[in-house]
Amino acid sequence: MHFLSRREFLIESALGVAGVAALGNPLLVAAEKAAKKADANDALHVAVVGVNGRGMSHVGGFLTKGLNTVITHVCDADEAVIGKAMKAVEDAQKTPPKYEQDFRKLLDDKSIDVISIATPNHWHALMAVWALQAGKHVYVEKPVSHNVSEGRRIVEAARKYNRICQAGTQSRTMPGMRESIDFVHSGGIGKVKLARGLCYKLRPSIGQAGGEQAVPKSVDYDLWCGPAPKKPLTRKRLHYDWHWVWDTGNGDLGNQGIHQMDIARWGLGKEGLAKSVLSVGGRFGYVDDGETANTQVCVFNYGDAELIFEVRGLPTKELLGAKVGVIFYGSDGTLVCPTYGSGIAFDKGGEKVKSFTTPKEIGDGAHFANFVKAVRSGKSSDLNADVLEGHLSSALCHLGNISYRLGTEQPFSKKTNAFGDDKEAAETLERTAEHLKENRVPLDETNYRLGRRLTVDPKTETFVGDREADALLTREYRRPFVMPDKV
Repeated sequence: MHFLSRREFLIESALGVAGVAALGNPLLVAAEKAAKKADANDALHVAVVGVNGRGMSHVGGFLTKGLNTVITHVCDADEAVIGKAMKAVEDAQKTPPKYEQDFRKLLDDKSIDVISIATPNHWHALMAVWALQAGKHVYVEKPVSHNVSEGRRIVEAARKYNRICQAGTQSRTMPGMRESIDFVHSGGIGKVKLARGLCYKLRPSIGQAGGEQAVPKSVDYDLWCGPAPKKPLTRKRLHYDWHWVWDTGNGDLGNQGIHQMDIARWGLGKEGLAKSVLSVGGRFGYVDDGETANTQVCVFNYGDAELIFEVRGLPTKELLGAKVGVIFYGSDGTLVCPTYGSGIAFDKGGEKVKSFTTPKEIGDGAHFANFVKAVRSGKSSDLNADVLEGHLSSALCHLGNISYRLGTEQPFSKKTNAFGDDKEAAETLERTAEHLKENRVPLDETNYRLGRRLTVDPKTETFVGDREADALLTREYRRPFVMPDKV
């Protein structure tokens, strides 16, 4: 198989795959030359929605020189968090963007070409669908959805309205990761029947609020809740800790883990959902206001291959050199992807045989540049992470959480046969138990949640013979923030 040399990559990717580098970077120079071909009045007008966290990367991405993009609007339900974004845009463009608190006001603005979404998870899909229906191109953060059904609605909307929609899984643009996956697909480690995703990321307790908390006056709480139930705030922080509450977040499986889930599915070459899923875990090591698992094992069976995903929020050691990464197990060796953009191949004896890296000057901006390239070409095939890919990988995370949520409490002291003769899954659970022991979790006094084994129909993206599980494929939407059943 032919791998692009560094020189070849710089040349071939300059028009769209690279972008956010320092002045003088050959990627940036080439991008600037390409931009000069476009009329200055042909700049894409961008609105960035949600700027309290990941959204600042969106701001930086669309401010990259050479892309010929202009951030005209900043939108956030909390007017107190927009300062950094407003200043960054004004400093770079010499004119301040317009601030909107209500996302819906962006939809009727004909001057806006692109809406870039970095809100809490529960808003991702509805904003994306509304924006696509309004004729906007969309960049939407991971996970692209809060549940399986609404992810499919984004795909339908992108196709129906012929708009470009990129998922924020930037590893698909990193050359080191692309080469790593090409190596797996070309048989570099032989036949691969198992991929293991790892999200070993420390997540301390969010504490206990002890009752209802005041919502910051700077927040339009009705807009912030949107399609989710408008419940009293009962955690210490409104922002970020929404990740660990089911109404708004998807736990670390859908927060950080979606990146590694996407890489694992990509490497396995699976263009659909698994045939079955089983998840076990719990929230261990502390008692707080979080609801999602901080320790979780999900097993996805594709029939001819298996994807096992591990979440660990307590202190832990790495596995084969990775903590937040992916491991592919082949008949002739192993490939470990320990970062967003690298891979290391080992032979059956554990000797390193090949490595793949992403040049330091290529960052997140490359993924935004790839999106801009596709918007200008009008071809979704130019995207490295089309929304369909984002939907499928996000849906796997949701399937794992559904199995977990429908589970029953089981004592660690009781041996489970839930995994049958699946030795890899059983071994993973045993390692998880040892990990909890190392964190002084008293297993003799502790229960974990043994999820329900669910059979999936990949074609319909529903469960087989389980109405209770099917009900969790969507949600009850709060009017007027309602996702259409069909687009």
